[in-house]
Amino acid sequence: MAILTAPGLVPGTAYAAPGAPAAPLTPAPAPGTKSLEQVRKEIEDLYRQAGTATDAYNLAEAETKAQSDKIVEIARLVVAGQERISALKGRAGAAARAQYRSGGLPAGAKLALSEDPNQFLDGAGRLRQGEKAASDLLTELDRTQNDLNRYAQDASAHWATLEANRLKQEASKKQIEEKIKAAEELENKLEAEEKARLIQLEQEAQYKAQTAWLSTGAMKDVSGTATDAGKRAVQFATAQIGKPYVWGAVGPGSFDCSGLTSQAWLAAGRPIPRTSQEQLRLLPKVALKDMRPGDLIIYFDDASHVAMYVGDGAMVHAPRPGRSVTLAGAGSMPIKAVVRPDA
Repeated sequence: MAILTAPGLVPGTAYAAPGAPAAPLTPAPAPGTKSLEQVRKEIEDLYRQAGTATDAYNLAEAETKAQSDKIVEIARLVVAGQERISALKGRAGAAARAQYRSGGLPAGAKLALSEDPNQFLDGAGRLRQGEKAASDLLTELDRTQNDLNRYAQDASAHWATLEANRLKQEASKKQIEEKIKAAEELENKLEAEEKARLIQLEQEAQYKAQTAWLSTGAMKDVSGTATDAGKRAVQFATAQIGKPYVWGAVGPGSFDCSGLTSQAWLAAGRPIPRTSQEQLRLLPKVALKDMRPGDLIIYFDDASHVAMYVGDGAMVHAPRPGRSVTLAGAGSMPIKAVVRPDA
């Protein structure tokens, strides 16, 4: 199985990230200092934590927008309700003025008191109609006022949720910035040669994980074919290769991990949840053996990362700050689940 839109994949082969070229052994660290591998793991862990916080930020942002939209909708209902009450009060006022001009009795009541039997019957019918109209008017006025009261309560609840989400966003943003800053500070302390070796260590760790995953036979029975929508999603995602990771970004110039997958499926005509955790929660899960190009692979126990399977054991993803959208082995990180946007 081969996906022609995913560059570099060879039909009938399983993708493995290229092993890094042999490099001189890194000198042993001085006592009390960290090895480059320890630094790599620490940086990786910080970016993982930033990824989790990014998911929380993105979810709070989506919920904030939903609450804002709801408040706008309630405001429209309130305006319509107030206009309705004004109209009902106008009708009630007109009826009261007409009654005043007739000496305090409705025209129907006057006819009902007539000694002429025909006029009496006609007047009694009009009186009943008038009573019903007045009763209906009061009922509608009361119902509209109750609606306004309910709208006010709903708006208050949505404002409270909006504020809670705003605070969540601020807390998540602060955590993201702290973790990314800490990771960047660690990386900035490295010499140019050490930075190059750090990238090599990352590639070696991914290659080792992918090789171990493939050795389990995980890809043996995977032969699913992409749907038309899946092909469009893969084409979009792979076209973004080389664009930088930026947390919270959904394109067009940069992406975070779930920003890439959600925009790819939006381009394919299938809107999906914005965050990796919501993608896991709301999209249908499929067995690994049934995986097909376009499916999303959720990584880590906290579902903090997501990538798109493109075929032949490979996936495309936005890895982390400081890296760009790229192809990698589908098993280069611990897989939690596979979900299908076009099930």
